[in-house]
Amino acid sequence: MRLKTKLIHAGLEGDPQTGAVVFPIHQVSTYKQEGIGKHKGFEYSRTGNPTRHALETYIAELEGGSRGLAFASGMAALSTILSLFNKGDHLVVGDDVYGGTYRVISRVFTRLGLEVTFVDTSELAAVKQAMQANTRAIVLETPTNPLLKVSDIAAVAEIAKERGALLIVDNTFMTPYWQNPLALGADIVYHSATKYLGGHSDVVAGLVVTKDPQLGEELHFLQNAIGAILGPQDSWLLLRGMKTLGIRMEEHEANARQLAQWLAARSDIKRVNYPGLPNHPGHELAKRQARGFGGMISFDVGSGERAEQVLGKVKYFTLAESLGAVESLISVPARMTHASIPQERREALGITDGLIRISVGIEDVQDLIEDLQQALA
Repeated sequence: MRLKTKLIHAGLEGDPQTGAVVFPIHQVSTYKQEGIGKHKGFEYSRTGNPTRHALETYIAELEGGSRGLAFASGMAALSTILSLFNKGDHLVVGDDVYGGTYRVISRVFTRLGLEVTFVDTSELAAVKQAMQANTRAIVLETPTNPLLKVSDIAAVAEIAKERGALLIVDNTFMTPYWQNPLALGADIVYHSATKYLGGHSDVVAGLVVTKDPQLGEELHFLQNAIGAILGPQDSWLLLRGMKTLGIRMEEHEANARQLAQWLAARSDIKRVNYPGLPNHPGHELAKRQARGFGGMISFDVGSGERAEQVLGKVKYFTLAESLGAVESLISVPARMTHASIPQERREALGITDGLIRISVGIEDVQDLIEDLQQALA
């Protein structure tokens, strides 16, 4: 089954009882049991809900994994994954990750006893050097947020495997339409489903898929124990939104590619970060391990003052947190999505005050180019 067909027909289709084409919303908290311990697969909606189960089955098929799990947000998903580990365990984490990822690891889970080393996961030597006897996992994004660095998933998976560690990949930017980390050796893949998977700025959610069934069972135990589950209505919204993921991602990428080329040709832009550009350091690797380059671009306009001017002048780019929606969004990571990262660390990474991140929507690309042109003028 090809990808666009799988997006329509994967998972649990419709309602066998009524013949409804769309899987129904089961807005219910508990379930009648035929006897003590005798139920029809569901007993309490924190533990399992039919609509959430349909979504979890669907994302597991799309990512090629054995078990899917749905959470109240991407951060709830990541926090539950991190709860797999014990006090004294060590994690190797990408240095250019979403600000919320950095915050929860560095200010919450380290307080609970996890040890962490942040490294550039696009540099395999740095990953190897960071591994310790107590390293239990490597956590990475590829491409990264917001600098769009590309890491070799298969090569990092080998490093993790040699040390008996898990590889955990945030696949939010690429989605299963463009990239499947489990097929490249990752053990866990997770998404902020708020972004491209939902695609319409109307749901907050997180999704996780495991390769190994036993690991999936361990995560389900934690999902049930911690309780940060996705409700049935939001599960239904994701099921609906993901049907069009393929055609949306193709349009996002086509627009992003043209915008990146246009920005790269301007003399007043210091640098453009987009893996689809041939001069991007990770371009060839991205071509090998993914089927596309995605719809995220970041570029440096030289100063925080100019960045603020640009964001104040755009008309079709909405100044907002988040990404991956049908409408184009624009932000300054240093002051928005990555403000929780200390300034000296941002500067060392290259997240300057003049760095602008755009999530390219599916509007007419000429309108987007003209909008940026007048804002940069």
